[in-house]
Amino acid sequence: MSSEQTGQVPSLEEVIKITDPGEINREEHGPIDRLVIFIGNIFAWLFPILMIAIVFQVIVRKMGHNQAWLDDAQWWMYGSAMLAGLAYAVTTNSHVRVDIFHAKFSREKQARIELFGLGWLFLPFLILMTDVLTHYAWSSIVSREGSDSPTGLHRLYLLKSLLPILFLLTILATLSAMKRYLARLGHSSLAAMIIAGLPSFLFAAQLLAHYALWWYVRLTQPDIKPSRINREPIMDNALWLAVGIIAILIALSLLANRLRSKKGS
Repeated sequence: MSSEQTGQVPSLEEVIKITDPGEINREEHGPIDRLVIFIGNIFAWLFPILMIAIVFQVIVRKMGHNQAWLDDAQWWMYGSAMLAGLAYAVTTNSHVRVDIFHAKFSREKQARIELFGLGWLFLPFLILMTDVLTHYAWSSIVSREGSDSPTGLHRLYLLKSLLPILFLLTILATLSAMKRYLARLGHSSLAAMIIAGLPSFLFAAQLLAHYALWWYVRLTQPDIKPSRINREPIMDNALWLAVGIIAILIALSLLANRLRSKKGS
């Protein structure tokens, strides 16, 4: 029971939890959770640096000496820190809520709501953005994209390459959070994880099947134009392959659980 409930003065541990969300429910955190919090704490130092850069830029601009590279640096720092903060918020559950009923629910009911929100709504978006941004970053790398300003920060492709990496970090944070909520409900199998995020896993499996078929056509038909590969009849099988992959994973997970239960009995 917290000091807020008992009316006592908050303890040092409770004060630390208020100032450092990474300490909340630390006993439930796994290696991925601690990694996300560690990375988030590092990127958080970009915000005070960003504030100094903004103030310095305002002063310099008023003096008639605008620095284009400093404008670019501000976007670099803000963008990377915000994306790292996305994964941090998922792990620490420190994002802003507008649901006034959530805090009144039991821990089990909260876990079910979180699982639905993360697995059925949030994770598909993360997978989609990771896929889109991977192509986006690769196009930037191939073109060696730089700043629009001659005196700006060039090698913009480095920043854009960071985008899919940070979204991938958020995917790992989301999967780890789902694992914690499933453990709270007494489920820890891969089958339970897949069912909790069925649209996400199905979408991810379809993407993997699509790219596998794409490269199969590309390697077996060297003369085909890449733009025509997606129109090949074999590409229509990506969804069915994804369904098969998910079904096999669920079956293997259930079989493994049954074997473990037999050994334990």
